[in-house]
Amino acid sequence: MGEDGAVTSAPQRPDGPTPAPRLIATDLDGTLLRDDKSVSPRTIAALAAAEEAGIEVFFVTGRPARWMDVVSDHVHGHGLAICANGAAVVDLHAGREFVQVRALPRVAALAVVDALRAAAPGTSFAVELTTGINYEPAYPPFFKDPAAHIGTAEQLLRDETDDTAAPVLKLLAHHAELAPDEFLVLARESAGAHASITRSSPTSLLEISGPGVSKASTLALCCAERGISPAEVVAFGDMPNDVEMLSWAGTSFAMDNAHPDVIAAASGRTTANNEDGVAVVIERILAERIASRQIPTDSETATTDRA
Repeated sequence: MGEDGAVTSAPQRPDGPTPAPRLIATDLDGTLLRDDKSVSPRTIAALAAAEEAGIEVFFVTGRPARWMDVVSDHVHGHGLAICANGAAVVDLHAGREFVQVRALPRVAALAVVDALRAAAPGTSFAVELTTGINYEPAYPPFFKDPAAHIGTAEQLLRDETDDTAAPVLKLLAHHAELAPDEFLVLARESAGAHASITRSSPTSLLEISGPGVSKASTLALCCAERGISPAEVVAFGDMPNDVEMLSWAGTSFAMDNAHPDVIAAASGRTTANNEDGVAVVIERILAERIASRQIPTDSETATTDRA
């Protein structure tokens, strides 16, 4: 497989029984969502069936809360989602209200900026806040925000220093020339002492969170509040920002389109996101649960009634 290309080997289908979980944790882009950013009817039905069977579903994503409309209608029960790679827990039933924030200290963010400017000249930055995103003039505006402030990372991080400043969820770092994985390794070596650094984009775009903040650590907190152990969690993902979560969960699946590091970290593998790989596993879990309870089919019930 190329660095960000498709897996060329034959997919490993989710064979063997899957432990009955209490919680399903799934990434969105490249995992639950198809490439057109839609949720397929099959996946919508599988998510609803899981919730009806008493299995909680958590969306665990690198997306900010403001980009969660795509799945807001498909959150049942608790209504919570883990956003910004674990930096925020939001209530999608309450208009994306922040329930918990695990901020990146501005001092740490400035230390990362200094380190990356020295280690990878040409790096440009954006600052993701609970109130929106601000970025440097050279940062590619992948999704333009008319309300964004433009300035150097140093200015954006120092403009507000008092207790009323909006919390920093993520620092984003982009490089136009370095390969994505090369940039990630370089950043972790030069700035990893100050923050958690990962990536989910096919481009050389890094996502930088507070020390110890990840999808896995925030998911672990949410599960602990519910008395759910790692062994009772099934997780899905496709990119390096999912590796820790897949390693933490008792059962985990890499999508067939996943990065090699994700495939290595997961305990299983399912079909690609465009082939509803999450739904494939959920359907199997529910079918195995029914079989284990030996629920009779309609024909079996009819035979019993005639006896």
